[in-house]
Formats: sequence, structure tokens, C-alpha cells
Amino acid sequence: MKTSGIGTIGDRIILENEHVRVWLVELNPGQIQSRHVHELPYLIVPLTEGKNIMRFDDGREIATDEKPGVCLWRMPGVPHELENVSSWQYRNVLVEMKASTAATHAAP
Repeated sequence: MKTSGIGTIGDRIILENEHVRVWLVELNPGQIQSRHVHELPYLIVPLTEGKNIMRFDDGREIATDEKPGVCLWRMPGVPHELENVSSWQYRNVLVEMKASTAATHAAP
């Protein structure tokens, strides 16, 4: 299991409030996103097709095949890195869920 170097979840935060934190993720062909860990549940919205490999600290490797318009739900978990194994730039918007919005919309 790797123990060093935890990076950020995305390239930059494009929106943040008390409910969500929204990241833009961009990976060029062959680029590996820094090792990171998700502490909140999150939604991935691919902006391009994605052919990536997720490598987890527990030894698992998962190939992804993402399509624009098909969202992915993920729960927090094991630190991992993401490698773009395609010949094109991969881009997504990643939305971390900070709090339940149901509490803010409850009737008085």
C-alpha cells in the first residue's frame, strides 16, 4: 500500500458552496492524475469520452469507459490515481456532495 503523496481531486475548483464542491478535471493522453482520496460522495460528469485506468492503493486496477451524458456516482474510499490511456484529452466535472440538501428545503 502506498503511503506518501496525496494530491488534489481535480485541476481547479469551479464552484463551491455549503452543499457542493465542483472540480474541473483535465488529463492529457498518457497523463496520470496525482494520487488522491475522496472524503465525500461524488458525481462524475464526463465532458469527453474517457478511457482511463484507476489504480487503487489496495492493489485494484479498474478500467473506465466513460461517455458524455452518462453520469457516474461514487462513494469515498481508497486512495487512487487516474491514468488517461486514450489518445485524446479527457475532461470531466466532478461534484462532491458536502451536505444533504433535504435539510435546507424542509417545511417550517
